[in-house]
Amino acid sequence: MLQTSEIKQRFTTIVRTIGDAERACDAATDSPPQLRAYLHKMADEARAADAIIRGSEQARIIECIDRLEDMGDEARRMSRSDEHISTQLETAVSKVHAELSQLKHQLH
Repeated sequence: MLQTSEIKQRFTTIVRTIGDAERACDAATDSPPQLRAYLHKMADEARAADAIIRGSEQARIIECIDRLEDMGDEARRMSRSDEHISTQLETAVSKVHAELSQLKHQLH
């Protein structure tokens, strides 16, 4: 099991990665509106989860990461189902998914 300090550090990286994907989606002229809205929702969820992550209750931290990882799955599915999406945006979304998935698996 990861130490709380390492989880917090990894979550900071995840928040930054979600922000990068959100900005890539906003900058892409061909990004699907539903993916754009979903990435904004993920960013909002990550900001809300930040207070919980900064706390020390392990069960709530895991719950937040699990919820965000589920959202990462959905964002990746959306990006892969649109054949007109830019490579840069698909890469950014895949990176978000990978970061969240890796942390989730290390917590379980």
